[in-house]
Amino acid sequence: MIFKVAVLQKRSLSRKISENTGIIIKNMQAAAAGNADILLLPECFITGYDLPAENKNALKDTDVAISRLCAAAKNLRVGLVATALTQGQKNPQNSAFVIDKSGKILMKYSKVHTCDFSAEKCLESGDEFKVCDFHGIKIGIMICYDREYPESARILMLKGAEIILVPNDCGAMRPRVQALSTRAYENMVGVVMANPPGKNAGNSCAFSPVCWDCDGLCVDNTIFLADDMTDGLFYADFDMDALRAYRGREMMGNTFRKVKAYADLLSAQIQEPFVRNGQ
Repeated sequence: MIFKVAVLQKRSLSRKISENTGIIIKNMQAAAAGNADILLLPECFITGYDLPAENKNALKDTDVAISRLCAAAKNLRVGLVATALTQGQKNPQNSAFVIDKSGKILMKYSKVHTCDFSAEKCLESGDEFKVCDFHGIKIGIMICYDREYPESARILMLKGAEIILVPNDCGAMRPRVQALSTRAYENMVGVVMANPPGKNAGNSCAFSPVCWDCDGLCVDNTIFLADDMTDGLFYADFDMDALRAYRGREMMGNTFRKVKAYADLLSAQIQEPFVRNGQ
């Protein structure tokens, strides 16, 4: 079984919800024509990644934009990872909705690792990593800064994720792309990232977890790596039978972990040189 992810490398319009929704539907049509199973958007695409933001101006879960996208998914028979600044309890959240091919919202995930050192300090962080079943494939979501922490992908793997989709919007991509390849390798999951184009940006990418063949010979796990400036759709095909067979025989992921030595990971204590303002 091939699971095909369409990846949009495009920048949305700031606070132009209706226009951005139209752009998404146009690309859903193209993704469907390309036989994709799901379309992955960059971070905060519906609303634009425009900060600071107030809760009253953030997108409601019941907004007509979400309804339009659900209807388009059902009509086109293509899934969508829809991203937006959404209303939280007191402050906006940076969120992603996973919509299946029938137009059903499978889950809403809100970014756990908000960038509290920058403009995102105005946001309310999520408190849980989530996995959903997308037509028989377990999908997890990380949003941008989430992927800087190996714990994010690890928890998604522990919750059953086979594919991790990453809406993103930032620059200085080279080390971040390398880290995503590592997240795929160490957790034995497929990883796909969508990032807007721009100088020092772009580089949307996809990585397979398969890093060596049955003879132990190393293989390149890069499925695709975009350049920084191209505006448009890219595609990543995952052979789920091969991916699952690899996960069933190799020794990364949750195989031989020595969790009794991991207690320090749950400590909230922060010491130099990692002390920062606003922690």
